[in-house]
Amino acid sequence: MTRPAVDWDDEYSAPRRRWLSGRGILRWSGWSLLGLVVAGLLYYAVGGFVMNVIDDDPAFQPAEFPPGSSKAVAAAAALIDREVNQHFWVANDPFFYPSAWLDNTPNYQQGIIYALSRFTVEMTDQIGRTRGSSEADRDLDRAAGLLKFPGNVWIYDLSTSFLPTASSESQYRAARRALLTYNDRLAAGQAVFERRSDNLLATIERIAADLGSASATIDQHLAASRGWSIDTRVDDIFYGVKGRLYGYHVLLRALGEDFAPIIQERQLVGAWTQMLESLRQAAVLDPLVVVNGEPDGLYFPSHLAVQGFYLLRSRTQLREISSILLR
Repeated sequence: MTRPAVDWDDEYSAPRRRWLSGRGILRWSGWSLLGLVVAGLLYYAVGGFVMNVIDDDPAFQPAEFPPGSSKAVAAAAALIDREVNQHFWVANDPFFYPSAWLDNTPNYQQGIIYALSRFTVEMTDQIGRTRGSSEADRDLDRAAGLLKFPGNVWIYDLSTSFLPTASSESQYRAARRALLTYNDRLAAGQAVFERRSDNLLATIERIAADLGSASATIDQHLAASRGWSIDTRVDDIFYGVKGRLYGYHVLLRALGEDFAPIIQERQLVGAWTQMLESLRQAAVLDPLVVVNGEPDGLYFPSHLAVQGFYLLRSRTQLREISSILLR
């Protein structure tokens, strides 16, 4: 009796097909994982590049504002609108946003808001009231408080509550609305804007004092640094100060138009122009990489030292303007 022939292809084809299909699944899984990694890298790289906007246009000014209102207040509202509504506010973006890895833009934007906050406080305490004993303007007071809100608060702040909270953007938008309301009331003759030399003097001195604080921050970092090295804080300081200087440049240029009669009467046009130019030069510094070199280094520059020079120059010129206003 003959034994039936064994069909080896039929006997081993099923396991072989299963083995090959398993390899195919692993191969496709590997490609899928690689695709996800590449997509994630592109998401953060391209998205971060798009959202990394450091707008330091020195010619920026409000498009329009009511006749009889303050151009400086309009400039403050326009800066908030540009940074919060027209650009991305990235300082509070959580980890799943492509801008979460950015640090220069957040520091720059928060530097601008800091300058606006200081200016709005001066508006509330000095320019926006008849005398020091009079009532503070309600819209200016509200804007000053809202602009002090931290810039890194998202819609959830788990350190305080599991419930949704007011974000930084919503607070700054509310401050912008308060500033616009003040300007509308000012144009209608229902608010105060005291164009007196003592008010201008007080505002300039407060800004000069704040620039002194910024210069101290730069000086402390330069004193602690030891030549060119990997420094994760130098660009944070540089762009934070840059934003502050840019904000003051835009505000003081507009404030010069608000106080144009006093500036001309006290023969301050030349000094005011020089001060604005020093602020502009400091505000538009834009190195490709912020280098933490020695101030007298041969090969690597110290960008903080250069920034500090223009900062102190503008501060000195503000002091000169103050001394003229005191005469």
